[in-house]
Amino acid sequence: MFVTAYLAFTVLVGLVVALEITARRLASSQTTRTAVANPAFQRFQNLFLKVYLLALWADWLQGPYLYKLYRHYAFLESQIAILYVCGLGSCVLFSPVAGWLPQFLGRRQTCVLFCVAYSICCLTKLSQEYFMLILGRVLGGLSTSLLTTTFESWYVHGHIEVHDFPKEWIPVTFSKVASWNHGLAVAAGLVANLFAEWLGLGPVAPFLLAIPSLAVCAWFVIFQWGRENSVASHGDKNEPLLNPLNAPKLQTTARARFWRSCLDGLSCLLSDRRVMLLGGVQALFESVLYIFVFLWTPVLDPHGPPLGIVFSSLMAASMAGATLFRLATSPPYRLQPGHLLCLAVLLAFFSFFMLTFSTVPGQPRPRESLLAFLLLELACGLYFPAVSFLQGRVIPVERRAMVLAWFRLPLHLLACLGLLALHGEVSGAGAGEAGSGTRHMFIGCAAMMLAALLAVVSLFTVGRNDADLRLEGTRLEGELEI
Repeated sequence: MFVTAYLAFTVLVGLVVALEITARRLASSQTTRTAVANPAFQRFQNLFLKVYLLALWADWLQGPYLYKLYRHYAFLESQIAILYVCGLGSCVLFSPVAGWLPQFLGRRQTCVLFCVAYSICCLTKLSQEYFMLILGRVLGGLSTSLLTTTFESWYVHGHIEVHDFPKEWIPVTFSKVASWNHGLAVAAGLVANLFAEWLGLGPVAPFLLAIPSLAVCAWFVIFQWGRENSVASHGDKNEPLLNPLNAPKLQTTARARFWRSCLDGLSCLLSDRRVMLLGGVQALFESVLYIFVFLWTPVLDPHGPPLGIVFSSLMAASMAGATLFRLATSPPYRLQPGHLLCLAVLLAFFSFFMLTFSTVPGQPRPRESLLAFLLLELACGLYFPAVSFLQGRVIPVERRAMVLAWFRLPLHLLACLGLLALHGEVSGAGAGEAGSGTRHMFIGCAAMMLAALLAVVSLFTVGRNDADLRLEGTRLEGELEI
C-alpha cells in the first residue's frame, strides 16, 4: 500500500497538470479580461485572497490526521464516531448563528472570532481528555460554519457596497478561490505527511502547524482589512454601531431580520419543486461525504499507507474532476451541468458499490478500496461546480444564504444519524465483527446515492425545457437549430 499510495499520487498529479494545461488554452471570457485589467479590483481581490487562502490552508492541514490522532490516543472507533457527531451537531447548531453573527459583531470581528476559535480547537488536540476533545469538535463546528459564510460575506459587501465593482466580477474571484483551494488541499496533505511521518512528530503536528497560519490570518484581518474599508468608504459600513444606547435596538433588528430571512428561505424551498429536489440531492450526496471522511482512514490505515499522501491523492482526484467539469462545459463540448451532476452521482454510487465488496470482514482489499475512494473524489470534483451552477440558477440571490442553510440542516442530520448507527454497530459487535459495521455503512451510503440519483432524474423531468437549468447558447428540447 505504501508504493500504491505514491504511485496513485504521481499519476493523479500528472493527470491534473495535463487537464489544467488543456483548460488554460481555452480563451478567457471578456468579463475576466476586463476585471483583471482593473488595478483597483486586483488590489482588493489580492487582499481578500491572501487572507481567505490562509484560513483555508489552516483548515486543510487538519484533514489527513484527525482520525489517526484519536486512534493514537487509544480511543475506540465508537468513541471517535461520537466525536465526529459532536462536530457535525455543532455545525447544525451554529450554521444559522454564523449567518447572524456578522450583522451583530461585524464582518471583520467575526473573521477574527473564527481565527481564535479554530486556534483553540487546534490546541485542544494536545489533550487526551475526552471532554477537551469534544470541546475541540464543538469549536471546530463553529469555525467551519464561520469559514463558509463570513469571509465571503466580507468580500461581497466590499465588492458591491464599498468599491462598487460590477457584480459580474464576483465569480472571477471565487473561481480563483476554487482553483487555489484544490492546490492547497493537495499541498496540505504533503506538508502534514512531512511533519507527522517523515519528521516523526506524530499526528498532532499538523494541528499545531495550523495555528501560525490562523494567527497571520487574524493579523491581516485586523490591520489590513480595517484600513482597506476606512480608505475606501471613510468608515467601515459593515461594523455595528458601538453606542450602548443603540445596542438593544440593533439586537432586536438583527433578530427580526434573521427570522424573516429564515421564513423567506423556507418559503422558497417549499414553493419551488426544483429547489426542493436540488436540496434533496445535496442533503443525500454531502451527508454521505461526511461519513466517507470518517471511514476512509480506518479502512486504509491498518494496511500502512502514508495518510498524508493518500489525502493529497484524494484531493488531486477531486481537482481532476473540477478541471474536467470546466473542460466539459466549455466550447466546443458544452455539456450541461445537470448531466454532469447525474454522472457525478452515478460515479459516487458505483464507488460505494465497490466498497461493499472491498471491505468484507476478514477479506479486505485495500487497493480496491483506495481506487473506490479516488473515484468518489473524482465525482466530488464534478458534483460541486455542477450543483453550484444549478443553485445559482434556481435560487434567488437574496434568499440563497438561508435556503442553503435549510439544505445543510438535513445534510448534517443524516450524517449524524449515519455515524450514530455506525457507533451502535461497533459498540454491539463481538470479536471479529467490528468490520461489518463499516461494510453495512457503505451499503447504506450506496442506497442513499441511489436515492440521490432518482432525485436528479426527477429534477431533469421537472426542468426538461427549463432554460434556467441550462448553459447559455444551448438549445432546449424540441427547438430547431437556426
